[in-house]
Amino acid sequence: MSKVSIRAMDSVREIADSIVDCVGQTPLVRLNRLFANSGISVLAKLEMMNPGGSMKDRPARYIIEHGLRSGVINADTHLIESTSGNLGIGLAMMAKTYGLQFTCVVDPKITKTNLEIIKQFGANIDMVTEPDEQGGYLKTRINRVQELLKTTPNAHWINQYGNELNWKAHYYGAGSEIVEQVDGPIDYLVCAVSTTGSILGFSRKVREAFPNVKVIAVDAVGSVIFGTPAGPRELPGIGASRVPELFTPQEIDEVVHVNDMESVKGCRELLEYEGIFAGGSSGSIIAAIRKIVPAIPKSSRVVTVLPDRGDRYLDTVYNEEWVERLYMKNSQDHTLGAFNNEPRSFYFISEQGRYHGTGRSIL
Repeated sequence: MSKVSIRAMDSVREIADSIVDCVGQTPLVRLNRLFANSGISVLAKLEMMNPGGSMKDRPARYIIEHGLRSGVINADTHLIESTSGNLGIGLAMMAKTYGLQFTCVVDPKITKTNLEIIKQFGANIDMVTEPDEQGGYLKTRINRVQELLKTTPNAHWINQYGNELNWKAHYYGAGSEIVEQVDGPIDYLVCAVSTTGSILGFSRKVREAFPNVKVIAVDAVGSVIFGTPAGPRELPGIGASRVPELFTPQEIDEVVHVNDMESVKGCRELLEYEGIFAGGSSGSIIAAIRKIVPAIPKSSRVVTVLPDRGDRYLDTVYNEEWVERLYMKNSQDHTLGAFNNEPRSFYFISEQGRYHGTGRSIL
């Protein structure tokens, strides 16, 4: 039996004025069991413990409150955003609290739970059904947003893929908290990417305190963010079918690509060894850290951020029938299989921001 320690909480929050004030101050925990024999220390920021269940609560609050202060958003504003789920929940929660209208543009890959949560908050749902040329739905969703902006009175597009307030929310939020919470230097920062707002916000703050940190992105096989071929992806919340406007590749030292099955395995391991019930992109992160462990020095400290909760993935990642279908689909996809069978799945970013494959890691 593992050693158990019981201690009082260092501090107790004061009474919050609303659910909005409960966003942030999430715990940083050691993943002692999952990487017990690796020789490295892995710390995970549990962003799933935000009230809306994910790190997207932070930009949802930051962007809306900034808009209310500046006058860009007012009582008559109708918020519109394209989202795979988590930002939709965060925005729906904030819109409910501030009395704003919100339309969420989604696609068929949104989890049933996320969709139902957004509905329960009172948001309007606009679902696209036609995939884009990359096989995803992001471009289709953005096109639908453009249509709604023309037809909806007082419409305001959040635009998480191009809004500078996105990365700033993470810079002043979890990024600052990580720097305050760690008890020593950070050698590696490992984060999943989609809009790239979170990894940019985290890394910019962390680099101020620890200039030598290496920033490693975790992307999905089939995502085009780093210039790899587009392909089918089943898990929402990681990867993208277009390059985000926010993205500055020169700020990323390396990228590790993870496929859907590896992400599922990572989620299951995180639950089995640490008792952390996390979502799909968290599994991707665990799989990526396992890939880089052999290449990094012993005694290194790795910090990561686990974006959302696992209960939203009961119909997918934690559903045996869904996993079996995914396995069969991947087994028949020779293109995907060829990509996954490369000797190494590390890639580095040049000073010019170009994407290069390499047979070795520069870790």
